[in-house]
Amino acid sequence: MLSIGDLSRRTGVKVPTIRYYEQMGLLQAEGRTDGNQRRYSHAGLERLAFIRHARDLGLPIGAIRELIALDGSDCEKAHPIATLHLLDIRRRIEALRGLEAELARIAAACDGSAGACRTLAAFGDHGKCARDHSHP
Repeated sequence: MLSIGDLSRRTGVKVPTIRYYEQMGLLQAEGRTDGNQRRYSHAGLERLAFIRHARDLGLPIGAIRELIALDGSDCEKAHPIATLHLLDIRRRIEALRGLEAELARIAAACDGSAGACRTLAAFGDHGKCARDHSHP
């Protein structure tokens, strides 16, 4: 059995985050010591590694909860979760590309010389932007 500190060291997940995952119902200690310290099995370690990797991939807690509920046995239900997340990531990348282009345009419009700063004017007035980027 592993302590919460052992789990943290082996997965790189901070102890408060492990406790948060417990509160969210994604992970649970399999037991407690006489001193009331949490103890986790190898399955708990694997579950936390799964959660960590899913979070690294940007999956929201709700999607991770759904995947955990599948218990590795239902590809037909797991595939749509991954596909929807991929579509969301692609949408966000496209929004960030638009934001990048707008910021490059704003930066290029100002040479940093004294006088009225076009950069500050652009940041202060959304109407000076070439495209809508209000919800990336």
